[in-house]
Order: sequence, then C-alpha cells, then structure tokens
Amino acid sequence: MKGIVLAGGSGSRLYPMTAAVTKQLLPIYDKPMIYYPVATLMLAGIRDILLISTPRDLERYVDLLGDGSRWGLSISYAEQKRPEGIAQAFRIGRTFLGNEPAALILGDNLFFGSGLSQRLAQASTLTDGAHIFACRVDDPQRYGVVELDADQRPLSIVEKPRHPASNWAVTGLYFYDRHVVDIAADLKPSARGELEITDLNAHYLKAGTLTVERLGRGFAWLDTGTPETLMAATQFVCALETRQGIKIACLEEIALAQGFIGSDSFARVAAAAPVSAYGRYLKSLLADLEIDARPVPLRVAGAVS
Repeated sequence: MKGIVLAGGSGSRLYPMTAAVTKQLLPIYDKPMIYYPVATLMLAGIRDILLISTPRDLERYVDLLGDGSRWGLSISYAEQKRPEGIAQAFRIGRTFLGNEPAALILGDNLFFGSGLSQRLAQASTLTDGAHIFACRVDDPQRYGVVELDADQRPLSIVEKPRHPASNWAVTGLYFYDRHVVDIAADLKPSARGELEITDLNAHYLKAGTLTVERLGRGFAWLDTGTPETLMAATQFVCALETRQGIKIACLEEIALAQGFIGSDSFARVAAAAPVSAYGRYLKSLLADLEIDARPVPLRVAGAVS
C-alpha cells in the first residue's frame, strides 16, 4: 500500500501565522506539524509516500523531508495548483498510486493511542473496499458524520450535516483499494465546488464495501486547523512528552522500530543531530541501543566472565 499526505490549502483559519509559511510546517510543540501524519503512515507500515502541497510551499517540504531515505522512506512530491477538495488527492496522485491500494491522511491530523499501530497495520492490509476511522465529537456539524447501526455497520455518511444523525465524525485518515483513483476520477464537484471525500466514501457505502472503525476511549484525534486546536495539540503533546519522557512522532525512532532502517543508520542520524531536546532524545535512544547490544555476561560459580 502507498500513502498520500495532503498538505495543501491556504491555512486561512490560522492567518496571520500562515501569511508566510504553510500551516503544516507550523510547530506542534517540538516538531513540524507534518511529522505527525507522516509518522501515522509509517506506523501503518507504509514507506512509499506522496506529499501534495501548493506550488508556493512544495520546496519547503523538500528542504525538510528530502527524499525520505534517512527514515527508510521514499517520499515524492506533487503540486495542488488549486484546492478542489480532499478527493482531488487521488486525481493528482493517480500516476504515483498506479494500481495499488492507498492510504490518505490530511496534513493537519494527529492521532495517538495505545494499540494504534496495530490498528493501522491491519487497515493497511486492505485489498477490497474502503476503511475509515470515526471519533466521537461534540460538534459533528463541522465534519463528515457517519451513522452506524447496532452492529457498527455504516448506514449513512453526510458532509457537515445541519442535523447530524450521530456524533461520530470521520477522521482525516482513509484506506482504499486500488479502484479509488477511478472512483475519484468520476466524482462531480459538490455544491461547494469541491470533490468531497464524503462522496467518495458514500460510493463505497452504496457498494456495501465501506467499513468504519471507531476510535473510542484511550485514543486521541486532533484536527489542528484553528488557533485553538493548534494550541490544544501543542499542550497535549507537551504534557505527554514531558511526563513520560517519550517523543510522539519521532520519525527516526519509528523507522528503527519498524525495521525501515538498521541500528547503524540510526546511529549515524542520532550522532549527527544538533544540540536540542529532540537531538538529546535521539542520543538517549542510541545509548540504550548500545547498552542492549553489549554481550550478556556469563555467570560461572558466582563469578562474572
């Protein structure tokens, strides 16, 4: 499965912060926002990624992420000349995807939770239909809303409904089979003039091949498109990292854990990291690796040999 990160748009709700820099390069605590969706795809086991952004901003992503090889990834880039809806990503990415299934994540979405990696890895094995995630929210009118029956099967999916059928919002993470590019090619713009991802999901729902997985207690989904939600995400990440001594969306750590890079490659990256809290974290992981790599002492008659 290949992955797409959609990091386009003007970020108007974050103006003037986005007057000179794209939204997805703004920081969420100690990392650029774009690290978080890339990390999510990596946790799903996806290594071949297309990043879509505006002509103005694309080179800034290239400067930050390069070709992805230092994390064992292959990152390509494509322009979104005009924002025409989330489903437009599949028209832009058609050549990149070829005949393979695809995962799409929005560049301003952050996911966290125990067992998330296993859920993502399972979703990435999809070969038929579509698989989406839903999260309970207090303001479903702002999102695509999915209605579920007693067995958690989807009954309807509506974009920004005036009278929501449920409080389950569709998150900005989607998994599709290889037919998604053809389905997206046939979509008609909505009344808003956009190629709606909800219309794409509704196609799979009508075909009976849409599955919905709820992210309940213990999971966090943050959409960081407003000053308030950007602040909330920063506070969330700061609190977790400070209290637990971990890093969320540390691409080097995930690459090592997923087997995308070996310990030698990780050691080179960690050793070259500049002096910063992030650099010190990488060096602490490297020190742990070196300890784990030491031979286990043999104990003979109470003596260490």
